[in-house]
Amino acid sequence: MVRARRFFTLAASAAVVAAPAVAVPAATTANPARAATVAPGAPGAASYFDLARKDCVGTAAGTGSKVWYTVADGVLSDVYEPTIDNTNVSTLQYVVTDGSTFTDLQTRDMTYTVAADPTGMACTVTSTDAKHGFRLITTYITDPASDTVLMHTTLAEAPGSSTNLAGLHLYARLDAHVNGNGGGGSLDQRCGHQHLVLYL
Repeated sequence: MVRARRFFTLAASAAVVAAPAVAVPAATTANPARAATVAPGAPGAASYFDLARKDCVGTAAGTGSKVWYTVADGVLSDVYEPTIDNTNVSTLQYVVTDGSTFTDLQTRDMTYTVAADPTGMACTVTSTDAKHGFRLITTYITDPASDTVLMHTTLAEAPGSSTNLAGLHLYARLDAHVNGNGGGGSLDQRCGHQHLVLYL
């Protein structure tokens, strides 16, 4: 039995889609000019490099799309845009729960296999949770006309299982890493240039 399919689109765009509003309490602001330019919690986490061991790497043929993606540990691990040295995603992975007895994280609680299609342009990851009898089948591909990574995911029973898929809840967990760094910079530098949009 296969549950209704869910489509996820991860878009990396140079255009401003939605800029978060940040309020800085006046009582804690010694310098009003600084309050408008420094992100709360600055300087943030230090820059980092993700896993070097990749399951997949992909992009689109042609010049209409400038996005690249990688998959590591069975989940989306980097999205590079507009250049291949500028990562915007730490991970995008799924969380599955029945709402009361378990909550499983894709990288922690599931095993996985990876397959590429004959063209080499798509990567399919099958993550299996043997303990709870389900699997997630995700195909990653890029849109050749825009800077977009497309994810098509199906929640299905694991072979030989009789799991009630209707009782499971599927969530996407995005750990963004805007502009490849989390440290320093002004609010505009950290939030205004690159945006990641997850459509659910």
